Amino acid sequence: MQPLNFEQSVKKIVAADPRYRPDAYHFVRAALDFTRRGGGRQRNEARDVSSKELLDGLRRYALETYGPMTTTVLAEWGVASCEDFGEIVFNLIAHNCEGKSDADKREDFKNGYDFHDAFHKPFLPAPRRVLQPAPAKA
Repeated sequence: MQPLNFEQSVKKIVAADPRYRPDAYHFVRAALDFTRRGGGRQRNEARDVSSKELLDGLRRYALETYGPMTTTVLAEWGVASCEDFGEIVFNLIAHNCEGKSDADKREDFKNGYDFHDAFHKPFLPAPRRVLQPAPAKA
């Protein structure tokens, strides 16, 4: 039997677990590659990425790719929290699309970051400074 390519694997994953759209899996894989490249390595060079590193890479890649539309895009794919990213990662691992170390756990994604803080705040206008009048000279 010939091994499945990534697209075939994603179709199989989504058929078994329809919570997330296929685009979410492609995004997570691209963000993982983005995170790995941040270390100066190419995709074919295996490098373990911790959940903390991956969550940061997901955040940075999403902001670079989708800007202020990030939460809208992620919500369309069924992704509303870091826990969702963890579920996607572990679905990929279960279907042999990514590797896993003994230290990797789903729980590592539970307390990642708040989506509002991560994806909305960078685009909010800076608070206005109110200038105080200079003290009167006597």
